[in-house]
Amino acid sequence: MPTIAQQEQQWNLAHLAEPVRQPAFAVWAHEAPAIVLGCSQQQYLAGLQAAAPGVATLVRASGGGAVLTGPWMVSSSVALPLEHPWVSGRINASYEGLGRLYVGLLARLGVAARALAPEQVAQADALLGPKLPWACFGSLASWEVVDAGGGRKLVGLAQRRQRSGVLLVAGTLVAPPDWALLCTAMGHAPDEEAMRRRTVACSQLAPGFVAAPRYAALLREALAEALAV
Repeated sequence: MPTIAQQEQQWNLAHLAEPVRQPAFAVWAHEAPAIVLGCSQQQYLAGLQAAAPGVATLVRASGGGAVLTGPWMVSSSVALPLEHPWVSGRINASYEGLGRLYVGLLARLGVAARALAPEQVAQADALLGPKLPWACFGSLASWEVVDAGGGRKLVGLAQRRQRSGVLLVAGTLVAPPDWALLCTAMGHAPDEEAMRRRTVACSQLAPGFVAAPRYAALLREALAEALAV
């Protein structure tokens, strides 16, 4: 049976295979660790399978750096028509609607967060130290969601644009990830400390934060309302 990460990738590919006529979305709470590479990171795949035996490894349809899914993450995919208001403008602006949705949901759950406007990204990145471009959570991008106090990444975003439509993907750190696993498998073991400095999980900001399955259910409700699905 495919892992949750593999099911997610299958959904993503299927929903861009034909023209997207109306918004669609899916949300996943991950049970086991998996390393998901950006579409430009194919060269890492063979090495990962040797460095992290027993951990699922795959390449996603969207860009960006490597992501470590697992029990600490809830991810979502949103497939939109090219003319949808969220994605009809410039590429970076396509993240704004989704980023703001996450900020609102997290606020209701006791986590103070903000979505970074494009002009805020460079300064926010600099305050966290050197970027780690090989990892999705190793740098910041427009409208990604960070904690209001420290500017550490809570929700990472990526997208894929095709003639058939636009796919937006996101991952929330509900609990602290196993950054040592990802950094070692990717050949960047010394970057573990920087990954911990650059990120924070919802459970670290709000003791008693809801478990991943409950967060996933609330995220589904928020997406359904926002997209009128």
